[in-house]
Amino acid sequence: MSLHPADAAVLRTGRLLLRRWDPADPADVDFLFDTYSRWDVQRFIGRVPRVMEDRDEAIARAETWASPVGGAPFGVWAATLASDGARLGSVLLKSIPASGPTEPLEPSGDVEIGWHLHPDAWGHGYATEGASAALAAGFASGLDRVVAVTHPDNVASQAVCRRLGMTALGLSDAYYNATCALFELEAATFERPGTSGNAE
Repeated sequence: MSLHPADAAVLRTGRLLLRRWDPADPADVDFLFDTYSRWDVQRFIGRVPRVMEDRDEAIARAETWASPVGGAPFGVWAATLASDGARLGSVLLKSIPASGPTEPLEPSGDVEIGWHLHPDAWGHGYATEGASAALAAGFASGLDRVVAVTHPDNVASQAVCRRLGMTALGLSDAYYNATCALFELEAATFERPGTSGNAE
């Protein structure tokens, strides 16, 4: 995997601006805490899903996401409306850890795309639109393949994967020490989808 430098700190689409989270911005921290303290958001995230219980967790997460490991094109972006800056959720493009016997898990060498939106933002196509921008940045920077993993019961995220043009590969235990529904997308077949709405 060969990457050339690119400025992926801010990504733009027709409706969205994806920017870095700011741990010094109380509104960013409050939004993260509000989002990840909800069971309907967290129930499909992690091997043992749990809600965020303390605002300090949101500060720590914003600090981690403000400077993503690996540099461009990797990141965890705050997905916002370009029109008014309203926060919608997170879009991520990052190294995915392989399943294994030791903690922390070792990198797999693969890259994953993902999204966690606030429930108020569900159903408008924002996940598809934001993820397509991150994928475009990743492929433009030299990535040749990206995967997505979803909880087997998370049919909404699986629908987003399909709208992104990803291929379903069935269930896999390859990542996170968890059984996930695995999807993949190759740079050669990537086409940015439209923004018709009615999507997560």
